Amino acid sequence: MTDRAYDLVVRGGTVATAAEVFEADIGILEGRIAALGRNLAAGREEVSAKGMVVTPGGLDPHCHLEEIGQDGSVHEESFASGSAAALAGGTTSFICFLPQWKGHSLADSAPGYEARAAQSRCDYSFHQIITDPRPEVLEREIPALIARGVRSLKVFLTYDPLRLNDRELIEVLAVARRHRAFVTIHAENYDAIGWRIDALLKAGLTDPLQHAWSRPPVVEREATHRAIALAELVDQPVQIFHVSCEEAAAEIAAARARGVKVWGETCPQYLTLSHEDLQGPDFAGAKAVCSPALRAKGENEKVWRRIQDGTLDVVSSDHCGFSFTTAKRAPGSGGYGMGSANLRADGTPAFNAIPNGVPGIETRLPVLFSEGVNKGRIDLPHFVRLSAANAARLFGLEGRKGSLMPGADADLVVWDPDAERRIRNTELHHAIDYTPWEGFAIKGFPSVTIAGGRVAVQQGQVLAEPGRGRFLARDAYALARPGGRVPDGFDAASVG
Repeated sequence: MTDRAYDLVVRGGTVATAAEVFEADIGILEGRIAALGRNLAAGREEVSAKGMVVTPGGLDPHCHLEEIGQDGSVHEESFASGSAAALAGGTTSFICFLPQWKGHSLADSAPGYEARAAQSRCDYSFHQIITDPRPEVLEREIPALIARGVRSLKVFLTYDPLRLNDRELIEVLAVARRHRAFVTIHAENYDAIGWRIDALLKAGLTDPLQHAWSRPPVVEREATHRAIALAELVDQPVQIFHVSCEEAAAEIAAARARGVKVWGETCPQYLTLSHEDLQGPDFAGAKAVCSPALRAKGENEKVWRRIQDGTLDVVSSDHCGFSFTTAKRAPGSGGYGMGSANLRADGTPAFNAIPNGVPGIETRLPVLFSEGVNKGRIDLPHFVRLSAANAARLFGLEGRKGSLMPGADADLVVWDPDAERRIRNTELHHAIDYTPWEGFAIKGFPSVTIAGGRVAVQQGQVLAEPGRGRFLARDAYALARPGGRVPDGFDAASVG
């Protein structure tokens, strides 16, 4: 027996929740938050948060870790390294992706993936990518997956190996509607992008900057409009992933104004980077190639305004790491969005053969805190909503994640709001050989990360061991319910 009331007490911090900011101690017992108050009884262990800000641990609802390719290759960012990076950056849980490859069942597409995920140092869940919605997938596999607690589906409207046509998208939306799953969408117009790529290559325009030229905002706006329209037809709640521009955000805002259950997510790259980062000597622009593409200078502030007005209410990392030396500048190395390995005169790949994606699971929250809170664009409760609370609500983890209320998982971050540093890849914990934020100045950084009631990171040292994380099964939840409006009163999704 012990006379200590708590396993751990975080003492004397400025506590920020999704709704308010106040001074308090936080008492933790058996991995959960037990109490908030002043002058709490002692804990077996104590963390001083005096002069610090304490927030819920981040929930990153969109990251790619150790994914298995159709050819059996595996992304170099492992669950052990990716979760270490997440924790070091203040993220204590994440949702990544189970793949499906055309012609394969869901299970056959990712052999051993869940065993790989069990090496995570922090809690995790999955979205299931759907690329081949055959009858057996729709009627048997997806319902069985949802019953196991994987309650969100991901669909692509672009990329050759992954994309769905409109009828296939409708079928996925309908099965999600019937089984109360949530659907997330990568919205870009495949044919428009292909047409632009062909023209750019014929014109001899092959630099990384031309990746952005191949997929201008209009192709994102069109696909966002179409995805929302089809979701509205089915009456299925959806989220548009990684919104990069005002044009797409405006489509979300217009749909929400007429009562459609649609939400929008963006990422730090669309808040801080631009076409300028797609240029530079020695093929450096390839490091910032991602889809949707980075936009022209000035678009960042428009995206910030859509955060401020609530249109975009989640900031994820979309962490998708391909090292520069072994993938970004290595033709034929694989990755989302790669076309044929068109080589330039210097042996580097043309823009359409550069693997899409940037690493950001560790830098997501420090960049958001610095650019958002410390520069006055958002307040602390808004930061909490963007970094954790809204994603928890959207994906069925409300009450467990993104909260500091008693009973919630004891995941929290002690921030030094005045810490100033420049991001250096040599100091990050991911497995990737670069960061697109190299040298980026930030103010505000995690001092201590606590996951599951235990100190996981302290002063940059990761203490959590591989395998500490738990799979987060998700039950049915209110937000994924349909809105109750269908054209002409005929509910086509209920027929079948």
